[in-house]
Amino acid sequence: MKKQEKLALVESALEDFYGDQQFASSLRESVLYSIHAGGKCIRPFLLLEVLESLQVVIQPAHAQVAAALEMIHTGSLIHDDLPAMDDDDYRRGRLTNHKKFGEAMAILAGDALFLDPYALIAQADLPSQNKVDLIANLSLASGSLGMVAGQVLDMEGERQHLSLEELQTIHANKTGKLLAYPFQAAAIIAELAPEIQVKLKTVGELIGLAFQVRDDVLDVTASFEEIGKTPQKDLQAEKSTYPALLGLEEAIAFCNQTLDQANAKLEEIAQQVSFETEPIVKVVESLRING
Repeated sequence: MKKQEKLALVESALEDFYGDQQFASSLRESVLYSIHAGGKCIRPFLLLEVLESLQVVIQPAHAQVAAALEMIHTGSLIHDDLPAMDDDDYRRGRLTNHKKFGEAMAILAGDALFLDPYALIAQADLPSQNKVDLIANLSLASGSLGMVAGQVLDMEGERQHLSLEELQTIHANKTGKLLAYPFQAAAIIAELAPEIQVKLKTVGELIGLAFQVRDDVLDVTASFEEIGKTPQKDLQAEKSTYPALLGLEEAIAFCNQTLDQANAKLEEIAQQVSFETEPIVKVVESLRING
């Protein structure tokens, strides 16, 4: 199945969930504004791509899980852009949600996108235990033991001189766990042995780390047109970043080394289960900086 076909399934799952909502139409408009903002949808795409690489035939239920993950990510972006947080006017090349709909509605749209995903997964045509595991792990990746905790640590780290270990802890939670979830969820759906589930999750964690390092590098090197949001925001907020800590060239090297580790782990998994690594390696390589 081609990438656009996978993303179309995710889009269909989102439209089915919100399409028949007959109340609070202004909330629906705000939610869908950010969902349709034109992001790369790397997390839901990865989930479906890993499933297919594990020889699992993609079903609408799998797209619902992938859509639930994209809901969480989108809600986090809405809140991240608020004046009390990163205070940004643009996301993905257009006005942020609070600039379009006001702060109160943006907060509520984010709230909805944090709560709705669990209903969506619960409705999916999957074994009950799988759904329990998928919901539990999505919550752990998103809440006070994952993304939200990482955001708190990130805020507290502003104007502080953090060590590399402290910076990695922040981003393992803020960014890494939601990027590890596609691999973890695919392993749950495919009902792989626990040790393979752990290895797949590790691949996701490595990709999540590289993704954040790359984002830090782009913040200081890319233009608004290239990244679709205000550049050099981290510099203005005096955040600890990988380029600030390691230097730009070392940060780029660190990103690429992390991607090398992810590729090596993929090959290791392929020696143990039926797993087509090439599609995932393609995604990994798309994150590499300077070739």
